[in-house]
Amino acid sequence: MFRSFANVNYRIWFAGALVSNIGGWMQSTAQDWVVLTELTNNDAAAMGATMALQFGPPLVLVSLTGWVADRFDRRRILLVTQSLLLLLAIAVGVLLLTDVMTLPMMFCFAAGFGVVNAFDAPARQAFVSDMVSTGDTSNAVALNSASFNMARMIGPAVGGLLIVAIGSGWVFVVNAATFLAMIVALLIMRQGQLAPRLKNRSRGGLAAGFRYVWGRSDLRVVFVTVFLIGAFGMNFPIFASTMAIEFGAGADGYGVLSSILAIGSLTGALLAARRERARVRVVVLAAGGFGVFAFVSASMPTYAAYAVTLMFTGFTIVTLLTTANGYVQTTTDPALRGRVLALYMAVIMGSTPVGAPIAGWVADAFGPRTAIMLGGVAGLLACAIGLTWMLTSGRLRRDESRRFLVTLDETRPIEVVDPVEFSDEAAATTPIRTAKND
Repeated sequence: MFRSFANVNYRIWFAGALVSNIGGWMQSTAQDWVVLTELTNNDAAAMGATMALQFGPPLVLVSLTGWVADRFDRRRILLVTQSLLLLLAIAVGVLLLTDVMTLPMMFCFAAGFGVVNAFDAPARQAFVSDMVSTGDTSNAVALNSASFNMARMIGPAVGGLLIVAIGSGWVFVVNAATFLAMIVALLIMRQGQLAPRLKNRSRGGLAAGFRYVWGRSDLRVVFVTVFLIGAFGMNFPIFASTMAIEFGAGADGYGVLSSILAIGSLTGALLAARRERARVRVVVLAAGGFGVFAFVSASMPTYAAYAVTLMFTGFTIVTLLTTANGYVQTTTDPALRGRVLALYMAVIMGSTPVGAPIAGWVADAFGPRTAIMLGGVAGLLACAIGLTWMLTSGRLRRDESRRFLVTLDETRPIEVVDPVEFSDEAAATTPIRTAKND
């Protein structure tokens, strides 16, 4: 389960990312609560607009961000983006502490965070494959998800308590300090043990990545599933905050709901780390499971019952996203990985501007339970699309070893031969490791 930790660079990365992610979830909780209760009077639509502005830039800038992730040193890209995110967090914190912040200003900062994250996300995702071997990439992606969800367990609860204890502005300042952990981790990595960058002479830009995805039906199914779930199912800040208000809970109650969601999320990430390969069938079944549990959670009559169902919701959503991310990374041509991952991040983050305002409007007009059920419908629809692909793609066949079982032929992870087998010709076209992992 933890084989990627054999690599010293990955251990450093994991520690820095965990601290930074905790701060990020604290800030996310504070931002949502500020927009919902301090800058508006429980206006879920304004919260949806904030999310749209924050997650829209990855979609708008996808043609540039993927090219940057493939063209430039990803470690240096991350040093720049993490530094900019630190400065933005300090600015928001100061404006809140001085009572200068307004809703239009928060919209602008949300867009600023979105622009920086548009460059950060594909570089961060692709950087995983620079630290570990190809065979360990899926495991490293799953452990990254585990780190993200460990932070989700801690960050929202701590953020909610800090909002009550010291105020939302200080939460942004504390988050700014946590970015230093990631910056230090990037600075102390052993650069000689990072994978040499594959020289890419293609001038196709984003179009080459799009053609690659479009030419593979399995990736099309994964991208459609992620879009539907990202647009209508992953609006947890809207769902949890409005349900917390409906149950009479405050900022601390909202933070606890986010942390409980992360318990299931962490379980899903750790189980994904145990799997040797990421598979499309897991993505499809997880989408269906998410749809079912969304309807169950929408029907819960009490705060405690709703909180319990969130563990199952978190489990299915993280199983889906972790598996989808690992599948995209391990089966994509390394020369196009940055652009394909930029498309993937544009789909998952860019879908939020489509779904979040709709979810916010539905929550205002018909109540949060209806908004949650809308996400459930999206999950069931994604599952139906995936099952249809399985049945019609020609990849479903009877298992040769067990008569009454069927199996799905899936794209295999791209293999990298052992360095001792390299020839000069292979070295010109194949990503290699120049040093053994520690």
